[in-house]
Amino acid sequence: MRRCDGINRREFLRVGSLSALGLSLSDAFRLRALAQAGKKMPRCILIWLDGGPSHLDMFDLKPSAPEEVRGPFKPTDTKVPGFQICEYFQNLAAHTGKLCLIRSMTSELGEHNFGAHYLLTGYKPSPVLDYPSYGSVISHTRSGKPLLPSYIAVPGFSPYAANGYLPAACRPFAVGGDPSKAEFEVRDLEGQAGVTTSRLERRREFLGDLDRLSREIEESGPRQERDAHFEQAYRLILSPEAKKAFDLGQEKQEVRQRYGHRTIGQSCLLARRLIEAGCPFVTVTDSTWDHHANVFRTLKEGYAGGTDGKMIHLDKALSALLGDLDERGLLKETLVVVMGEFGRTPKLNTSAGRDHWPRAFSVLLAGGGVKGGQVVGKSDARGESPADRPVTPTDLAKTIYTLLGIDPDLELKTADNRPVQVNAGGNVVTECLA
Repeated sequence: MRRCDGINRREFLRVGSLSALGLSLSDAFRLRALAQAGKKMPRCILIWLDGGPSHLDMFDLKPSAPEEVRGPFKPTDTKVPGFQICEYFQNLAAHTGKLCLIRSMTSELGEHNFGAHYLLTGYKPSPVLDYPSYGSVISHTRSGKPLLPSYIAVPGFSPYAANGYLPAACRPFAVGGDPSKAEFEVRDLEGQAGVTTSRLERRREFLGDLDRLSREIEESGPRQERDAHFEQAYRLILSPEAKKAFDLGQEKQEVRQRYGHRTIGQSCLLARRLIEAGCPFVTVTDSTWDHHANVFRTLKEGYAGGTDGKMIHLDKALSALLGDLDERGLLKETLVVVMGEFGRTPKLNTSAGRDHWPRAFSVLLAGGGVKGGQVVGKSDARGESPADRPVTPTDLAKTIYTLLGIDPDLELKTADNRPVQVNAGGNVVTECLA
C-alpha cells in the first residue's frame, strides 16, 4: 500500500531546573531513583499507526456534532466514568483504567513526512540537522540485554524513526518480515549456509584488523554503519537466547489467538516477548491508516469488507498487549504509546473519507509511570482544535523522555561534536505522570 504522498510504506534531572521542566520535587527524586545502579529502567513499546488515525472515529467522538462530522460510530462507556471511546473498541474498553488519553494534541504539520518526524522525534524537521527518534536516543543512552539489539522495529520502521545524527549503532534493527505469516523469519538470525562459527569469528577478526588499519584514514559514517550492522548480526547468529526471544512458536496458541492473527496482533505479541527478554525499546508499525476514502468501512470492515477493519484488529492487539503485560508484571515498567502523525478532518470529503488534520488529534499512553484512567485535555465541539490543555509533539516528547528516565535537558553530540538537547522547548504533561 502507498500513502497519499506516494511513499511506499515498506520504504518507509536537574533539581535546579524543575520549573522549566514542569516537574515537582517528587518527580525529580523519582527520576534520580530510576538512574541509581541496580534499578530497572523503564522500557517502551511504541505502536505507530502510520498514515494518521481518525481521532473523531476512534478516541474523540462527537455525537452531538452534525452528521458530516460525527459519522455513524457511537461512543461507548467504559469502566472509567466519563471515559468514552468508539463502540468498536469492545476489548479496549475494559482496560481504560490503565490508559491516559490525550485528546488535545496539536501540530501545524499536516504532511506525512513532516508530521511523522515531529511526532517521532519531538523536533520539527530541519534542513540542517537530522534528529534521532525516541528509540535511537534510548539505544544511545542505555543498552538492552547484550545479545539483543537495544532498539527493535517490527516489522520495519519509518525513516523518521531512525538514528538521525546519532551513531549507526543506534539505528533500529528491523525484523524484516511479517510476524503473522507462517513463513516469518527474522533477518540475521541464521548464518549463511556453509559458514561455520569459526569462519564467522575469523571474518570478525579480519574486519577488526582492516578497521584498525583504516581508522586513521577513514572515520566515515558508511564504515561505522557497516561495522555496527556486522557486530549486531554476529551477536544474533551466535545467540540461541536471542533466537528464542524472536520465536513466536514458543507461545501457546490461545495467546496468539488473543492478540489476533493479523500483522498488528502478532507484532504486538513479538514486542512483548522482546521487552520481556530485555530489549528497552520496540516500535510496532501498523500501516494503511491514511483514510482519504471510505474511512468508516475501512475502520470497521476492512478494505475487502466483512467486519475485518483496522480498528477491530487494533482493539484486539492493544487490549491483549495491555492485559498480557499486566498479568506478567511488566506493565509498571513498560511505557506503551499509541499514536500516528496527525488526526483527520472533522468534515467528511466527497469520497466518504477524512483528510489530514494536525490541528487536533489524540494519543494514548499506558503503563510505565503513567497515571491511568483519565482523559487529558479536550478538543472543541467539532474536533477541530484544542479547547483545553493543548499539547504539542515537543511537549509529548518531553513527557515520554521523563517517563523513560531520560533527562530531557541531556545534551547529545552530533558527528561534528555539536551539542544538541534531547528535547528543546517542551513542557512535561504532568497530568500524565503517576
